Amino acid sequence: MRKNSLFFLGAAAGACLTFLVTAPQGSVSMAVAKAAAGAEAYSQLNLFGEVFERVRTDYVEKPDDTKLMEGAINGMVTALDPHSRYMNESAWRDMQETTHGEFGGLGLEVTMEDGLVKVVTPMDDTPAAKAGIMSGDLITRIDDDAVQGLTLEQAVNKMKGPVDTKTRLKIIRNGAELPNEISLVREIIRVRPVRYHTDGGDIGYIRISSFNEQTTDALRKAISDISKQIPPEKLAGYVVDLRNNPGGLLDQAVSVSSTFMARGEVVSTRGRTPEETQRFTARGGDLTKGKPLVVLINGGSASASEIVAGALYDHKRATLIGTRSFGKGSVQTIIPLGTGNGALALTTARYFTPSGHSIQAQGIKPDIEVLQDVPAALKGRAELKGEASMRGHLSAEGAEQTGSQSYVPPAEKDDKALGAAYNLLRGVTVNADVPSSPKTAIPN
Repeated sequence: MRKNSLFFLGAAAGACLTFLVTAPQGSVSMAVAKAAAGAEAYSQLNLFGEVFERVRTDYVEKPDDTKLMEGAINGMVTALDPHSRYMNESAWRDMQETTHGEFGGLGLEVTMEDGLVKVVTPMDDTPAAKAGIMSGDLITRIDDDAVQGLTLEQAVNKMKGPVDTKTRLKIIRNGAELPNEISLVREIIRVRPVRYHTDGGDIGYIRISSFNEQTTDALRKAISDISKQIPPEKLAGYVVDLRNNPGGLLDQAVSVSSTFMARGEVVSTRGRTPEETQRFTARGGDLTKGKPLVVLINGGSASASEIVAGALYDHKRATLIGTRSFGKGSVQTIIPLGTGNGALALTTARYFTPSGHSIQAQGIKPDIEVLQDVPAALKGRAELKGEASMRGHLSAEGAEQTGSQSYVPPAEKDDKALGAAYNLLRGVTVNADVPSSPKTAIPN
């Protein structure tokens, strides 16, 4: 069983068949097949070695051996699925800084799509968010350099720099006629994964924007502070906002779920073989003491966010409001490769909700769907395509689903999903189509 740290960064689901060969003839056949497969692999490695040497000796300019090998490794890994990738030492160090919750830059969660940098989400209260960059935007140029042809790590490094220095990004936004050029000033990015306040003296609102090493501690503090501000007899419940949260650390998703659940399974991960199956259960007890809970999700809620939403939904612990989630259902194991060699983020397992449902390329459907009123200027990009649209994604179990609306109004008074959550907690009917019978609980 792997002991490496698990990160939720990406996609997957599908049937996995296991054959048990018991007859002697079957064992011999299996051994011969393995030997043949091994011989073929070594033959391909010989081909790679020949190409490598040809490039080193005959290319028009003397190439850098390190860059050649990194390019070859990246090509192999990125051909697997959209979320497996190799990180050199610099990129590996940057990822560690990000999960610790403080780093320098613009405050963007990004991925690569068709050779361009695609914005997953801007982080709250960062230069990117303040400049109006939105989920789904494509970055085509960084200062005077085209993004096409760069790796994701190279593009990210170009966006980094000393604090208080400027950089220019050229943005293509779906529905916009011309690319926009935005000037930003770099800052130290201190990720605040949890923000909270009270509403109307009877509801606690908690926004979780990412799952890093600080998330669970910050959540516990939020619940403690809210319970001090609102007496138990007046507290109608909590709204947990997971919209446009791209995910993060698996252990934080489990501990966040545990904060709202007294007991029960949170998520299971299933790898290539049955021996690799792991189950993660709630621990620590429900700090909200069973108070009603509404969870907000949308097309930008991915990975670890979907774990939390799926667990609370399956255990009848929360009502989900919003739009269908992203559908990112695979585990990336971070495998350090030794001093100076960086690390490998490799898709090693699929994850399943407590009821056994895989949300890969399907997402989680809310109990109550609420669509926002999107400004006319943004109507062309209000929808995220979701995991099912990503090239090379792992297939779903059943029909794949498209993405959904990801727009969240900047002003709370215009936020229809949040308003529906407040109304539900206060006993106001928000959707006549919602079944009155409770969901069937899964066994604990």
